Amino acid sequence: MTAPHTPQIDYRAAFQALPTMVALLTPELVYADVNEEFLRQSGRSREQVVGRRLFEVFPDNPNDPAATGRRNLEASLRRVAATGERDTMAMQRYDVESLERPGHWEQRYWSPINAPVLGPDGRVVLLLHRVEEVTELIRARGRSDGASRDAGGRSAVLEAELYSRARELQEVNERLRHAHAREREVALALQDAMLPAPRPMGHHRSAVRYRPATGALNVCGDWYDLVELPGERTVVAVGDVVGHGLSAAGVMGQLRSALSAASRVSAGPAQALEVVDLYARSVDGAESTTVMTACIDWGSRSMTYSSAGHPPPALLRRDGAVEFLDRATDPPLGARPEHAARPEATVAFAAGDTLVLYTDGLVERRGEDIDTGLGRLATTLAAHRATDPEELADVLLFELLPSGGATDDTALVVIRL
Repeated sequence: MTAPHTPQIDYRAAFQALPTMVALLTPELVYADVNEEFLRQSGRSREQVVGRRLFEVFPDNPNDPAATGRRNLEASLRRVAATGERDTMAMQRYDVESLERPGHWEQRYWSPINAPVLGPDGRVVLLLHRVEEVTELIRARGRSDGASRDAGGRSAVLEAELYSRARELQEVNERLRHAHAREREVALALQDAMLPAPRPMGHHRSAVRYRPATGALNVCGDWYDLVELPGERTVVAVGDVVGHGLSAAGVMGQLRSALSAASRVSAGPAQALEVVDLYARSVDGAESTTVMTACIDWGSRSMTYSSAGHPPPALLRRDGAVEFLDRATDPPLGARPEHAARPEATVAFAAGDTLVLYTDGLVERRGEDIDTGLGRLATTLAAHRATDPEELADVLLFELLPSGGATDDTALVVIRL
């Protein structure tokens, strides 16, 4: 049976035929295109809109000192451009100047939705501004036959009440955004205080990085640590707390300190994780934390490692081959039976090899298999196998994190062995 022919879609024609007002804006808030319904309802021609700045075409009503339409709309669009996330606004009053009667402003009400249009590299290249005019709905009176003056009065009260509630909702949303921004700022400061730059490791070169999520509160669950032990040994660890924000920063600090202490007295990485696993069961928010820790023995040129549900470290050989250390993986903290021994594995390394530990923000993408991200990491490491750790750390963040901004924070440790 022959499959039915699928017609080629003319997306520009479909855009112009949309039954609601839609505009495409650049991140600088210049009109790139508008559909026919936008021109019809706004009363503007294409030449009066496309190529001009939004607020040149539609400025605030200068006769209304309390006008907030421009401020609210600009804040929403800037937020979408910065975060790449859609924003549904509360109903807005935004008066429009009459083209037939210059200087006369018509009272208008709108319900806007702003959404990002992403390019191939994940950056926001356009802003889609869809708006429904609800002026007639707001002004609706009891127009049915026999409607009384009282009914009209009740309708007027309803109009004022509806607009008032929309304004209150807008103000509450703004206060929440400011509160979230403040919490993010405090959490990042706390994170920075608990993740200092490591001390020099003798003649061994290393680099550490912490990159917070962009424009979101999804920060402060990741950590790294490097601990010098007697006998030419170094313990390196990375971890990822499930939560985010201030609470995650607090849990992160507790677990990082506990693992640092346990690593100094335990027989190896597996035993250190067993101690921290028991401790994590008494810390709210520590459940399901993932941790990877390894003990580097510089004298024997061997490394012993153990993982609690964490993405595997990458061991970059001098010839460019990449080996993922995944032979000692167990469930995350608090997610396994008590008193059961965690696995441990040992691998040899040569002078000039490079060890890379990281959290999942570096390799995971929504809707993508983790193996794809690991393959991307291996390819990048092989291409830069001779690069110094400091420069290599920057290369990994630049090439592997989304250019439009990461949605999760990332911790990274690079050590030249």
